[in-house]
Amino acid sequence: MRLLPVPDGLVGERVDAALARMTGLSRSKVSELCAQGGVRMDGAVLGKSDRLVAGSLIEVDLPDPRPLGPAPTPVDGMSLVYEDEDIVVVDKPAGIAAHPSMGWDGPDVLGALKAMHVQVATSGAAERQGIVSRLDVGTSGAMIVAKGERAYSVLKRAFREHEVDKIYHALVQGHLDPSSGTIDAPIGRHPSREWKMAIIDGGRESVTHYDVIESMPAADLAEIHLETGRTHQIRVHMSAVGHPCVGDETYGADAALSQRTGLVRQWLHAHRLGLAHPITGEWMTFVSPYPDDLVHALEVLRYA
Repeated sequence: MRLLPVPDGLVGERVDAALARMTGLSRSKVSELCAQGGVRMDGAVLGKSDRLVAGSLIEVDLPDPRPLGPAPTPVDGMSLVYEDEDIVVVDKPAGIAAHPSMGWDGPDVLGALKAMHVQVATSGAAERQGIVSRLDVGTSGAMIVAKGERAYSVLKRAFREHEVDKIYHALVQGHLDPSSGTIDAPIGRHPSREWKMAIIDGGRESVTHYDVIESMPAADLAEIHLETGRTHQIRVHMSAVGHPCVGDETYGADAALSQRTGLVRQWLHAHRLGLAHPITGEWMTFVSPYPDDLVHALEVLRYA
């Protein structure tokens, strides 16, 4: 059992939404715990739609935690783009998390590296050791992990200071106008859907630069340079200007277009990663080709 005082910022929130934020569990898992009588406030059993009260204490019968370290989990389709004694760059498939977390039971990059007998840095939280930058579960492409402690420290600073070139390709619905531009809008947690992000007052600074590299009848293929690296940044910004990533129904994509292209995730790929090697200082560029599902969707829209 875990005791959680109700934070001021979550007073009045629904139990399922608030506890998902407080514990890292999915909202559906919290709802399941409520149905089992596993969530109580000041001794009274709570339902998922009950509201949190200021000054109260929440008792939660949490499930057994996953092991702190990643379990070895071989992942079909995940390959190593580059490896030396300091860093490893992987080509992450969609459907793979960056690291283990509560509420996620699928495979992850760290577990896959462990299965490959690749040792990573011990710096960072136990469940995300060596991780200096993450990709969404549904986003594929190049991702770097630190193998040594000094490399971890230098890379974390490089990402924080925006010294890393992160180039994505995104297939977005409709046609971007202008064809080159910058979206500068703050991003924070969605006020009513905790699994989503949104443009909100008081959110964190978020800057996205884009250039259309190919236009098709129903979509544009854009190259995107991230100046910042917020959760779901490209997906939120593209949706906000009326051009969600094809297949990204979470952020407003057309379901009919998803079905037509066969996509079950957003058309978004971390295509190129450029950075100074954390130890030698040599500038290095890593490129990840499009995976098969994105190639197929692109061909469908090109030749429609």
